[in-house]
Amino acid sequence: QVQLVESGGGLVQAGGSLRLSCAASGGTFRMLVMGWLRQAPGKEREFVSGINWSGDTTYYADSVKGRFTISRENAKNTVYLQMNSLKPEDTAVYYCAVRLGVGLSPSDFGSWGQGTQVTVSS
Repeated sequence: QVQLVESGGGLVQAGGSLRLSCAASGGTFRMLVMGWLRQAPGKEREFVSGINWSGDTTYYADSVKGRFTISRENAKNTVYLQMNSLKPEDTAVYYCAVRLGVGLSPSDFGSWGQGTQVTVSS
């Protein structure tokens, strides 16, 4: 069972940047398809971005395409989410998770981390 720990969240002004990290332990990280999802207050959890085991295939929600970049370092058992041009609507708790299913909805992910808060002020 893989354990995931996110870090890197914080408070940033609109237009700013943050880099989230997700450190994995207890599993074969290099074989896992990883994802970032988020949940804003009063809203359902939603998919943000995903990356395959080798890093050569990535997935993005339309709302973050062109602004967010997912990457991974298998040697460090870590996946990253570089977030640029942040908007107030990006405010949410961001979670790292392992894709267990075949889709990109939250129900296709498991082994959730505890989440890291991202707050974007206008």
